[in-house]
Amino acid sequence: MPQTPGWTPKRRQRNALLKAGALQNAILTSANFSIIATDEKGIIQLFNVGAERMLGYRAVEVVNRVRPSDMHDPQEVRVRAMALSLELDTPIAPGFEALAFKASRGIEDVYELTYICKDGSRFPAIVSITALRDDYGDLIGYLLIGSDNSVRKRGELQLNEAMAAAEQANRAKTDFISSMSHELRTPLNAILGFAQLLESGTPLPTPTQKRSIEQILKAGWYLLELINEILDLALIESGKLTLSGEPVSLTEVLAECRAMVEPQAQQRGIGMVFARLEQPRCVKADRTRLKQVLINLLFNAIKYNQPGGHVTVECTLATPETIRISVRDTGPGLSAAQQAQLFQPFNRLGQENGDVEGTGIGLVVTQRLVHLMGGQIGVDSTPGVGSVFWVQMALTAAPLRAPTDGDTPRADPLRPDAPQAPPLHTLLYVEDNPANLELVELIIGRRADLRLLGAADASLGIEFARVYQPAVILMDINLPGISGIEAMKILRADPSTAHIPIIALSANAVPRDIQRALDAGFFNYLTKPIKVNQLMDALEAALACSPSSSGDPATLQEPA
Repeated sequence: MPQTPGWTPKRRQRNALLKAGALQNAILTSANFSIIATDEKGIIQLFNVGAERMLGYRAVEVVNRVRPSDMHDPQEVRVRAMALSLELDTPIAPGFEALAFKASRGIEDVYELTYICKDGSRFPAIVSITALRDDYGDLIGYLLIGSDNSVRKRGELQLNEAMAAAEQANRAKTDFISSMSHELRTPLNAILGFAQLLESGTPLPTPTQKRSIEQILKAGWYLLELINEILDLALIESGKLTLSGEPVSLTEVLAECRAMVEPQAQQRGIGMVFARLEQPRCVKADRTRLKQVLINLLFNAIKYNQPGGHVTVECTLATPETIRISVRDTGPGLSAAQQAQLFQPFNRLGQENGDVEGTGIGLVVTQRLVHLMGGQIGVDSTPGVGSVFWVQMALTAAPLRAPTDGDTPRADPLRPDAPQAPPLHTLLYVEDNPANLELVELIIGRRADLRLLGAADASLGIEFARVYQPAVILMDINLPGISGIEAMKILRADPSTAHIPIIALSANAVPRDIQRALDAGFFNYLTKPIKVNQLMDALEAALACSPSSSGDPATLQEPA
């Protein structure tokens, strides 16, 4: 400390004492926080200016008269006293109650409480309480230093309200997207379904008709792709998309992806090269979503390639714990500016007027799915040479379990030799939309061994199921009155219909709703628009598992 010339040690000591006294007085008289001191019994002995300002009492009204707990919310005092009684294994003492208990441990404690002012108003405060002891260690009182916590509490309340509003907005957006997806899929089901029937009907369409039908199907499937990607993006952004983290075999997933994309590559004259893995590798991912990511990258590499180009898929170790899956194309490549805009929604990098269709959403969904699975995604591209899109995932050990239906193709069940005349199987379709019912009726009408009954609501469908004992039931989900899920539960609970496989056929394509329906007991779940081949495959699988058949056609009667 610098020395002032001419000051004697006594004068310096007196000045230090004066300064210390001034500091103590400034603290005690500060209006920014309350200082309350009590004796060992908890009776207030000091009540500073800040306490007077906050609580509305004058010091002369409380000193030697009341305890601080008399100014606290009584319910809070009781709750705290009981909690501390259990914590310290000590009975609740009268008087100072919770404050005395906490301070009696000989440590400082900071907690939140509600102060009650002289005029009855309340405000939240943060209070620090410390036990005061003399030079011999004996308890002589308690010191409480408090500050008004109203501003922070208001901020917390506003933040919570904002978060609740944001969550509500997210739910509303997701519900809206889900509803719109359903409403758009319903007319698309008729457009694509009847177009598929026309394409493969008898007599075959003329060349002009065939070209027109192809354009209808092309536009319809493109619109369906757009609906699916918007729904995926909405689910991801709202945090409603649930992903599993399980060991997934790269060899198996890449083989499945190759089988799905090679027909399109051959149609466009693009060569496909899938490099072999040096040894089996498993990554931690959601199997379905990892396939979606890789298929999207592969389809893009095919679509934006040059005629006669190539697509090469390679897997290399990025680190000992991660593997990089690279999809290399021989397309036009991307400039630095294009790469910077690559993962922006609805940005097609100037391809909007080109001859290659796209939504501008696929890569955005792909990027966010990769991040949700704990991976990384990136691109290396050279204009005029091509691009390499890569996904990097964490490696994991292979599962110690037998293969399941999801890992290996299911063998076709053994079937008895077909009789000379194929048996007639009755199908029941519960659907309130006449166009959808007519579409399925035309599809089923192409099979000599199938016969369709229609029901316009769930109640009638349940009665038909009990009376006609169909081999398989097709069930819409959004039905008037009883929903398809409720109808399925009723049929499952009835011993006379519990054995009938029920396939959901719905325009609701939200993954969590599909899984909920499957968990509830549906044999399968198909989304509209109907893909004819997919529907027939699902019916074949259900018929193979169904113990019911319609019997002799002559004994069947149409429902009244």
